[in-house]
Amino acid sequence: MSGATVLNNKEAKKVHNFNAGPSILPKEVFEEAAASVLNYQDMGLSILELGHRTPEFIAVMEEARSLVKELMQLDQQHEVLFLHGGASTQFMQVPMNLLDSKDAAAYADTGVWSSKAIKEAKLFGKVDVVCSSKDGNYGFIPTDFAVPNDAKYFHFTTNNTIYGTQWKQIPKTGNPLIADMSSDIFSRVLDFNSFGLIYAGAQKNMGPAGVNLVVLNPALLGKLKRPIPTMMDYRNHLAEGSMLNTPPVFAVYVCLLTLRWLKKMGGIAAIEQRNIEKAALLYQAIDESTLFTGNVEKKDRSLMNVCFRINDESLEKPFLDFASSKGVIGIKGHRLSGGFRASLYNALPLSSVEVLVAAIKTFEAVPA
Repeated sequence: MSGATVLNNKEAKKVHNFNAGPSILPKEVFEEAAASVLNYQDMGLSILELGHRTPEFIAVMEEARSLVKELMQLDQQHEVLFLHGGASTQFMQVPMNLLDSKDAAAYADTGVWSSKAIKEAKLFGKVDVVCSSKDGNYGFIPTDFAVPNDAKYFHFTTNNTIYGTQWKQIPKTGNPLIADMSSDIFSRVLDFNSFGLIYAGAQKNMGPAGVNLVVLNPALLGKLKRPIPTMMDYRNHLAEGSMLNTPPVFAVYVCLLTLRWLKKMGGIAAIEQRNIEKAALLYQAIDESTLFTGNVEKKDRSLMNVCFRINDESLEKPFLDFASSKGVIGIKGHRLSGGFRASLYNALPLSSVEVLVAAIKTFEAVPA
């Protein structure tokens, strides 16, 4: 067999990417991004070397921000930023901009990422953890809680990547809502205008790692008595159109391509229906199984991250190996939750879920 034949066989192998992040993005996005690395818009320049102050990249940034506003149906009061760093940077940047030392903010503790946000917020003011599912291994979303009227804001993580839970109803409080939407941004229809601030790392539904989306109402800003470091002050980034310093040019460009793809697919409402179909298929297979069990309460199951386990732990590795032989990758659970995790982000096709479901059923049917 020739080397070329071997290469072609490898290229022909179908891989079904269930990684939690960085994760699957649309194939056409990769293809256009790859071409632009070599020659962007026939300029003879790579997108990687394109000056961020050039008209060409300014157009990229403006279109990306405009598409976010269009897809999320944002009102005139909300602005869009593309900033360096992932959501973890926002754990400190949010309270740094919104919380004075004598102020208090309310937080929901529903997983690792929300607990990290709580830790950072305590550096800047008082934190009232109004609800937590920690005692239940973060396997549900709390519902019996109240947010104090004087809390500067209420912060929650809309989807919990590690444990597989998701807020189905957006809490209604009299406080500004702050949400970490890193793992379910653009995956379902929400009233995004009801939030004071939304942030999301790009590397799940929106683009590559290295850029962070922030959607905010500027009316929340400028109310602190203490100074804010220049690079951490949202107002400075707003004034400079997300280019206070050199932005992550390539990451923003890939976000633009992904946003274009999402619009072409019919927008958030259309992609939500696809996500519901994918999740329903996989959850049904788990519920009908005598070998596999879901990790979280059914009412709080995530559309994005399906977490489940095998009743006989000695079969965990054999199932991972079997799934891998079918081209299924990235389903090993997070080290904190164990078991399996299948991430069903926007770009994952239904056909990949069908392959995973077939693997589950076939593995269960084979005698141990």
